[in-house]
Amino acid sequence: MKLKSVLSIAGSDSSGGAGIQADIKTIQSLGLYAQTVITAITAQNTFQVTRAQAVDDDLIQAQIDAVFADIVPNAVKIGMVATSGVMRTIAHALHPYVRQHHIPVVLDPVMVSTSGALLIERDAVTSLLETLVPLAHLITPNLHEARVLVDALGVGAGASARKNLPADGASVPTDETTLITSEQAQATAALRIASATQTRVLVKGGHAHGHASDVLAYPDGRIVWFRAPRIDNKNNHGSGCTLSSALACAYAQGKSTCDAVQYAKNYVQGALSAQLNLGKGSGPLNHNWMLANIAE
Repeated sequence: MKLKSVLSIAGSDSSGGAGIQADIKTIQSLGLYAQTVITAITAQNTFQVTRAQAVDDDLIQAQIDAVFADIVPNAVKIGMVATSGVMRTIAHALHPYVRQHHIPVVLDPVMVSTSGALLIERDAVTSLLETLVPLAHLITPNLHEARVLVDALGVGAGASARKNLPADGASVPTDETTLITSEQAQATAALRIASATQTRVLVKGGHAHGHASDVLAYPDGRIVWFRAPRIDNKNNHGSGCTLSSALACAYAQGKSTCDAVQYAKNYVQGALSAQLNLGKGSGPLNHNWMLANIAE
């Protein structure tokens, strides 16, 4: 028996709800083989992060080389990478393998918390665009992250005068002229990022108050909307990680981008709907919901 495999490059979440742990659960639940490169180790639970430690660059390089020396993955997912140095290391190590084996890469540009705080170093946003985005087959920013990318690329309204990013740890501005609050603004942001990066972009609408629609934009100007009912569930920790790893699973199986997005959204919708109630804060998704359905 031979399984398709997916490589997740991300941080470790001790709560098991996000990061590498969420990716492994997602990949295995969807019937693929999971491989990992750990970029950071975090001490966290469902309501707080108490400590984080980055993995040395040379160990990240060694992990990537070890994976590709043996079981070459059919797709790669890249999650949160906090520093420019780690981004450069990943890009340098991954580039020859991705090009040689024609491997699709899903980049989840984790940059902004739900509250709007910038989670990565200020200069790392520019590094992300210069190092990891060129490798990506698909980028999956949420609304806050799309706003940061639009500003960093200089393609927003008034960008010629602005191209400014918040300081490390500061909140992303949320005034009416900058916040993405409508589907029109969401589509415009997706198109501008796709055009500027020449990469497919899926802007997720899960953080919007009035809608939960995602929009896929292509560099040639095409857009496709993916609509689903909003699921009122506070247990959504790791939903972005889960979506991006499910997208990588779909690509590993040879699905088109549109089919991959629908496939991944269906999985996440099921995991949210299963209402796993664990923890005192924002709990994890039920990644095993498909297995539970089979058991029943």
